Amino acid sequence: MYSVPVRCSICGGQLRVREVVCEGCSTQMRGDFSIATCRYCGLEPELQQFLEVFLRCRGVYNCVERELNISYPTVKARLEALLQALGLSAVGEEKAERMDVAERRKAILDALERGDMTAEEAAEALRQLQ
Repeated sequence: MYSVPVRCSICGGQLRVREVVCEGCSTQMRGDFSIATCRYCGLEPELQQFLEVFLRCRGVYNCVERELNISYPTVKARLEALLQALGLSAVGEEKAERMDVAERRKAILDALERGDMTAEEAAEALRQLQ
């Protein structure tokens, strides 16, 4: 069984369900039904992948960079695109930026401590935060 697509593969328009059929007794209902999906199901596959990696990395940008092999600015851009696609706004941009630097600094130091990066790599990553 397949998932019901929510977007047209030709034009990208919103799809509607016009008929449902019971698997048990073959009862058919026709009408104009909305497709009940989660808010994440309609995301582009690239954003779905980003969301999954972002959650597995617990929002640590450094981890997302490594997992997807993308740069810090690309992580920020994809997160912004994800928020926009979901109709969400970031909580206080200035506050989020301060938290982001602190989180990245901690992630870099944690990676250094685990041996995931050399002292030189850590020093360069910390310099780039400023």
